[in-house]
Amino acid sequence: YKRQVHGVRQLLNKGFKTYLHRPGDSEPRRVTLIEGVGVGPEICKSVQSVFEAAHIPIKFDVLKDFSFYDAASRELLKKNEAILLGVLAPKKGSKYTENTEFYKFLNLYANIVHCFSIPGFERRHKNVDIVVVRENTEGEYSGVEHEVYPGVVESLKIITYESSLRIAEFGFEYAYLAGRKKVTAVHKANIMKLADGLFLEAVREVAKKYPFIQYEEMIIDNCAMQLVKNPWQFDVMLLPNLYGSIVQNIATGITGGPGLTAGANIGTKYSLFEQGCRHTGYDIANKNLANPSALLFASILMLRRLGLPRFGDLLEHCLQTTLAEQKIRTMDIGGTNTTVEFTNEMIRKIEECRGKNPFKASYIKVTKE
Repeated sequence: YKRQVHGVRQLLNKGFKTYLHRPGDSEPRRVTLIEGVGVGPEICKSVQSVFEAAHIPIKFDVLKDFSFYDAASRELLKKNEAILLGVLAPKKGSKYTENTEFYKFLNLYANIVHCFSIPGFERRHKNVDIVVVRENTEGEYSGVEHEVYPGVVESLKIITYESSLRIAEFGFEYAYLAGRKKVTAVHKANIMKLADGLFLEAVREVAKKYPFIQYEEMIIDNCAMQLVKNPWQFDVMLLPNLYGSIVQNIATGITGGPGLTAGANIGTKYSLFEQGCRHTGYDIANKNLANPSALLFASILMLRRLGLPRFGDLLEHCLQTTLAEQKIRTMDIGGTNTTVEFTNEMIRKIEECRGKNPFKASYIKVTKE
């Protein structure tokens, strides 16, 4: 009996899982794909090639020459539940990149970036595992600014209790469902007593509902220092918009760079998946040098969100293995390989797993003798 139990534990540790589908789940889901600019088209092509090789039931509706400011293009954003985004940059004369407009238009109020150490990469900080949850629709990104007098500009930071409460509920619920132990609310309430004070008021209200999750507060200045000094103290970080953008980039830099970190933007109806740091990469665009890993990680999140976890597990296994082996690496992570070579290695890994998927579903029965 002890040998049987030990065998079961070994199987579980190896990643054997049971997923139960609903009838019709193999029908293709439709996903909107926006290639965008910079390295966007190249990394999107990589994801499409990998999906095709893995026979993933996803059909991409590709929006070419997309412009948020075109009414017809804008309405197409609501065609499908999920959007996969390459890279967008600000249009001339506009305040923000178009994806910032997406968040408000589709009410994608929660931005999630999971920053974690990847085996095989030598970094100053090892075994880092941080989830940054960022409010996505207001704060310094509200877009309310004007010139009050020649040479004097006023920019308004909008914080509402409703939006703060909503992102706090999302952050704590995520921590609970993901088995996380601590939530850190980051703020500057010592100076912005009303705005950030209101944010903290909402977060504290939600924290009361989760007494089993440790809760702490930290001023953004100190937070930035602590991230580079002792990142292991953080688990889930909950932040208003601008602080979230800064902290995401710091955490991404600690764990490997923009080519490795995925981002997800979640609302009540729609979801958008992209690179965690949204770098355009104009300097390497169309040179076959871009690292597609960040968008591949984002597509893995998308697959799990759409109810295709087995395919997400397969791609994650192949991607993590490719990165850990260090045989194929793009320029940004210390290698000399191209985007196409990295993509082909991913496809080769998928072919190796065919018929012997390490995440193959298994039913395990234990009986006493």
